[in-house]
Amino acid sequence: MNLNQTLKNVSILSAFIGWVDSSYLAWVKWTNSTVACLPNLGNCNAVNSSRFSQIFGIPIAFLGGVAYLLILVFLLLDKVGHRSNQTFLLAIFGLSLVGVLFSAYLTYIEIAVLKAICPYCVLSAITILLIFICTLVRIKTFG
Repeated sequence: MNLNQTLKNVSILSAFIGWVDSSYLAWVKWTNSTVACLPNLGNCNAVNSSRFSQIFGIPIAFLGGVAYLLILVFLLLDKVGHRSNQTFLLAIFGLSLVGVLFSAYLTYIEIAVLKAICPYCVLSAITILLIFICTLVRIKTFG
C-alpha cells in the first residue's frame, strides 16, 4: 500500500471515530442525558450543557457529526490516483481546516472560560486535526 492510500485510510478511520464521537454527544444533548465520563477525567457535562454547546439551538456536536459524515463521504468517493480526486481533496481540506479552527476556538473556551475539559471534545479535536494533516500531506505530495 502506498503513502497516499495509507493517509486516506487514516483519514477514513479518523472521520468515522469523529462521527461516532459527535453523534454520541449530539444524542446526549438532545435527550438531556448525562455524558458517560470517567471520574476525574474532565467535566463532560459542564461542557456539553454550557451555552457554548449550541449555535442557534443546534448542538455543535450535531454540526460536527454532519461535517465528519461529509468528510467520510468525500473520502469514500475519492479514488486515489484519479484526476477527480483533487475536488474531493480540496473539499476535505476545506472542511477539516474549518473544523481545526473551530476546535481550537472551542478548546480555548473550555480552558479559559468554562475551566472544564471534555475528553470527547479532545478526541474530536484530535481526529479533525489528523484528517487535516493527512489531507494537507496528500495535497502537497500527490495533489
